[in-house]
Formats: sequence, C-alpha cells, structure tokens
Amino acid sequence: MKNILVFITFLFVIHSFSQTTNKSVFVNFIENPIVLDANLNENEWKDSKGASGFWQYFPSDSAQAKQQANIKFLFDDKNLYIGAKVNAPDNKFITPSLRRDFRAGGSDNITFLFDTFNDGTNAFIFGTNPYGVKREMLLSGGGSELRGFTMAWDTKWQCKTKIKDDHYIIEMIIPLSAFKYREGETKWRFNSYHFDTQYNERNTWVNIPQNQFIFNLAYMGEMIFEKPLGKSKSPISIIPYVNAITAKDFENKTSITDLKFGGDAKFTIGNSMNLDITLNPDFSQVEVDQQITNLTRFEVSLPERRLFFIENSDLFADFGNNRDSNPFFSRRIGIAKDANDNTIENDIIAGVRLSGKVNNNLRVGLLTMQTAEDIENEIPTVNSAVITLQQKLFSRSNISFMIINKEATKEYDFLAEEDTYNRIIGMDYRLASEDNSWVGKYFIHKSFSPGIKNKDYSAGFSTQYFNRNFSARINGVYVGENYQSDLGFLRRTDIFKISPQIERTFWPNESKIQKHSFSITPIFIWKPELNFKNSDYAISSRWRANFINTAELTAEINNRFTYLFSEFDPTGTDGAIPLPANKGYAYSSFNLSYRSDQRKNFSYRIEPSVGTFFNGKKYSLTTNLAWRIQPYFSGSMQINYDKVILPNPFPNASIWLIGPKIDITFNKSLFWSTFIQYSSQQENFGINTKLQWRFAPLSDLFIVYNDNYYSNNFAPRFKSLNLKLTYWLNI
Repeated sequence: MKNILVFITFLFVIHSFSQTTNKSVFVNFIENPIVLDANLNENEWKDSKGASGFWQYFPSDSAQAKQQANIKFLFDDKNLYIGAKVNAPDNKFITPSLRRDFRAGGSDNITFLFDTFNDGTNAFIFGTNPYGVKREMLLSGGGSELRGFTMAWDTKWQCKTKIKDDHYIIEMIIPLSAFKYREGETKWRFNSYHFDTQYNERNTWVNIPQNQFIFNLAYMGEMIFEKPLGKSKSPISIIPYVNAITAKDFENKTSITDLKFGGDAKFTIGNSMNLDITLNPDFSQVEVDQQITNLTRFEVSLPERRLFFIENSDLFADFGNNRDSNPFFSRRIGIAKDANDNTIENDIIAGVRLSGKVNNNLRVGLLTMQTAEDIENEIPTVNSAVITLQQKLFSRSNISFMIINKEATKEYDFLAEEDTYNRIIGMDYRLASEDNSWVGKYFIHKSFSPGIKNKDYSAGFSTQYFNRNFSARINGVYVGENYQSDLGFLRRTDIFKISPQIERTFWPNESKIQKHSFSITPIFIWKPELNFKNSDYAISSRWRANFINTAELTAEINNRFTYLFSEFDPTGTDGAIPLPANKGYAYSSFNLSYRSDQRKNFSYRIEPSVGTFFNGKKYSLTTNLAWRIQPYFSGSMQINYDKVILPNPFPNASIWLIGPKIDITFNKSLFWSTFIQYSSQQENFGINTKLQWRFAPLSDLFIVYNDNYYSNNFAPRFKSLNLKLTYWLNI
C-alpha cells in the first residue's frame, strides 16, 4: 500500500508542472457561406481578428518569426472557414509535388492542428502549400512520437490558394462533419506551424521549445467560438469498389482472372463516434511494400495502409511495446498460414468497427472481422475481435483496457486444439505531463490459449524526462515464454529487456551547427527461463549534429553481443553452413550518416558502416538520392550494399538492394508512379507502375501493372494487371 501511495504522489508531482498559454483567436459565426476564391475580400473576413505573432521554432525558439502568417476563422452551421496570409521574402516557393498528403520537410507549407476535445492527446490536422495541394492527418499520443501520425486518413474538404509577390493566400472550407467534437462546445485547442524555405524558418503560433516536436499537443492556444457548436449533420459515406485483375504465377504455373465487388460504409454516431462497415473488402495493395535487407533472425513489421483500420487506429494499435510486444497488429488480419506454413492472403467476408469518444474523457473501440475458410490450404474461418476503453486521467494522461480474441468459428479435422483460439486481456497507462517534460508508458497483458496455464504474461515500463539540454529514459519489457498473440507482433518470447538512454544536447551560438548532442543507449536482453542468461546486448554511442541549412550528420559506435540458441545464417545463402548454436558472438561497428539540405533540387543521404559481424566482418553502404523538377517530377534512387565476410566454412555474401522510383504529377488529379526494386537477398526483380486518376473527391481509378522476375536469371516469376475503381459517395 505504501508503494502505491508513493507512486500516486509521484504522478501528482509530475502533473503539477504545467505549460500554460493565454493565446487565443476568436471565431465569428456567419449566416452566409463564404465563396472559395482565395481573395479574402468579404466583409466577414475583414471583421475577423486573426491569429498572428508566430514564433520561430527553427533555427531558434526564442525569437519572433521573420515572416509572419495571419490566420482567420469563421464558421456557420455546416463548415469551418480558414483564411490565411503567409508572408515570404518572394514567390520562389518550393513545392516538390502536386500529390496529396505531402510531407512538410523541405518545402513551403502551412499546417493547422485542432484538438477538438481539449484533451492534449488527439488532433485533426489539415495543411496546404502555395500551390493549394492538400494534406490531412490524424495525430495521437499527444504528439510525443513521430509514429503518432496517421497520414492514410482522408476526408472531403476544399482549398484554394493564390501566390503573390511576397506572400500567398489560402482559403479553406472544412465541413464540421470532418471533425469529431462534443455538441455544445465553445472552444477547441489550436496551433499552427508554417515552413519558410527562403528564410529557412519553421514557425509556430504558440511558442514550442525545440526539445519538443513541432506538433506537440502540450503547447496550444485556443479557438473561441462565438456561439456553441451544434450537432454536426454528418453524411453517410458509401465507398463501393470494383477490382478487375488478371495475373499469371509462373512459379506455380497458374493463371488468375478475377472480378471483385464490395465496399465500405462510414456512419457518424452523434458528433464523436465512427461506425465503419466493410463487406467483401478488397485489401489488395495498389502500392507495393518497400523491400528491405534483413540480416536479423526476426520478422520485420510493415505499416498499415488499409483505410478500414485507419481512423482512431491508436485505440487498437498503441497497446504494449510496439517493437517487442504489440498485442494487436492489424496487418495480421487478411493473411494466414497454409498447410505448408507459407503466408498467403486470406479473404475477409465482412467487418465492423465502432470507435471514438463517448464523452470528453472516455474513448471506446470495438472491432470484429470474419475471414473466409480455405479448405484446400487448411485455413479455418476465423473471427477476430477487439474491445478497448481509454479513460483520460489528469491533464493529458490516460489509462486503457483491452480484450483481443481470435477464434475459429467452426470445427475442422485439420485444426489442432492449440490453434482454436487465442485471447489477450490487458491494461496500459500512458503518462504525459502537461508540458510534456515527463512521458511514460506502463502495461501488463495476459494471454489465454488452449493448454497453457503459466508464463503467459507480458509487461513493460517506460519513463522519460527531458528538457532543453538533457534527457534520460529508463524502460524495460518482459515477455513470458508462453505468451502468445496471434493478432499481434512479437519478435520472440521468454525475454526480459532493459534499454535506458541518456542524452546531452548543446546549442552553439553563431555557428553553422544549430544543435548537436551526445547519447548512449545500452540494451540488454536476458532469458528468464534459462536462469536469466544474457542472450543479447547492444551499446550504442552516438553524436548527432543538425546544421542551420537543415543538413544532418551522425557518427555512431555500436558494440553488440548475440548468443545463438539455434543455428543461423545471417546471409540467407541457400545450402550454406549456418553459424553453430549454443555460442556467443561479440562484434562492433562504426557508422556514419549524412543527410544533405532537403530544400535543394538534388538531395541525398549516405550511410557507410564498417565493423565485425558475428565471427566475421561486414561492410555496408546505404545511399538515397533524390531529384525533383518541381512541381511535376520527382525521382529517387535507393542503393543498399552489404558485404558479409565470414570465415570458412561459413558463407560470404554480397547483398544488393536497388530501388529507383519515379513520380510524375501531371496535375492535382492525375499521377503516374513507377517503382523498380531489385533484391539479391529475396532473389527478386520487381516493377510496379501505377496510373492514378482522382476523378472526384476521394474517388480514384487505378491501373496497376506488376512484373516480377528471379534476380539471378531473370526468369519470369509473377505478372499482374489490375484495374481498380473506388467512388466516395456522401448521402
């Protein structure tokens, strides 16, 4: 009991430190809609007082922005209107592409963040650039991590811009139904940041210290509405699709011709809950996953891009430890293991997902999906379900509960009893102090599987403190030997891992270096069931410098130890003699990384590495070259080379990964991209070329051609031609 009281007192002390701001902007109510023309000449705009007084975030965080922006807001019963003037030295703006959902770095743009529930945890983000290219995102986790962005989210809204000699004007109309908020609300938390490539500034409306991310939700002002917001008349969105595909599999000597129909429906319940329904969904990827070189013993996780799982995805995906013990990984749904233990696609019959806010402090997530049986490949029909609750605590922290269930809904002769079901229950606490100087996460999960009675827990902790000059972190994770998560992502079980970090940051005056830092990160892993035998450690010592011109230089020394409990060939060479088991290997490497100024038409990143590797040596070079002719053409070339030299009789390998990519944006509606990938490790040479026509808002026609060959002799492997049509209809 005493320890519990000490912990509660600790949390109270943390939350007593706060960062407050009295910055606010008034939002006038209007009776007549604004004409979208980027002129801002209506009387309503002239009568509106704007949000100005931007602060520099980069290169300094203690001075007013040299080029200011002035933002005005209006609203009526249906829409939020945004009008802004963004000043600049001249009109030589950088806009690499006309493609929607661009990234902010290395270009001119302005972004608006709306915390509609005033919880400092989640936000809706809208942005544009001088050419009127739109982007929208969801942000979770309070803006404390880069992975909190969900860029795959889309919604319907309008934007128009005009470029002048020394500024650009933007005008936006965003339906209130695009947001989720509490009916009767009179204020939202708000912030904005804009990038000026000519003065090399990144500026924020509310001053944010540079030791925090520019999108951190702890630092926001307020939008004060002239009258309470009413009930949003959200449309019902029907998103049907048709997908025609013809393909030939040269490995299995089969041909495929298929025509699929299906679709999704999106409903809003109240002002703050989403109901998503999918029938016979088509989760085929029109954009291929980027191949990687994997020299580890473990599976690699790839990001979720499927629309059905996107909105409020943090409610389901942010449990546990994302690297070592993630209990729900949505990409598991729609794939399965066949009788030969090969991973293949598994059709989804239907799915339903309810997610959102019950009130300002409570969020709920419910998901259920049914996959089809595949008797030929010995795959049962399975129901996957998730229930989550998230309750806000203090100013920005929350506690969450989840139940995950995967269960075969029929009996099969080929289905072993241990594979009939898998369940997880768990609780997570996420700490975020009001000024975000303290963040943390603490969780405990238990799995339930047939015949397993013990060692089926996973738990973890993480606490981090940081200020302008110093940061420190302590975290750890335990995964029991029998812990199992069929819908999750686990690299391995029976581990206890700690990974503290300490970092010191320096801010030189009148230097080409904007900041530089030294950090050390030791990582140790033990096997509890083997008397806590040390299975791995890695000690990373790093120096990193950020330059005023946005370039970045990193030097890193890594000292590693790996104990192999089973044979392993890090080169993946067919028929090679693997490294023997029950032996430890200590090895070290020195890595350099340099990224050039991204504002230039030509930019690059180069990362050489040299060192020992298990009982041999490894030399690596990673490069990425990028070139643009704005705003219509951008190209890149990824080249990865790994040379592994192991002593006889173990294998040597020269592993190449080459990936040129071309992206042409003819206008804001017509795009053509081609991605070529050569991987000697996967023995594959692939071509993916895609033509996309956005013929209506969020409605697309895709023509996609895929061609794959064996890389050793260029014999054909797999070819496909895909025609996919999606249409977003609001009723």
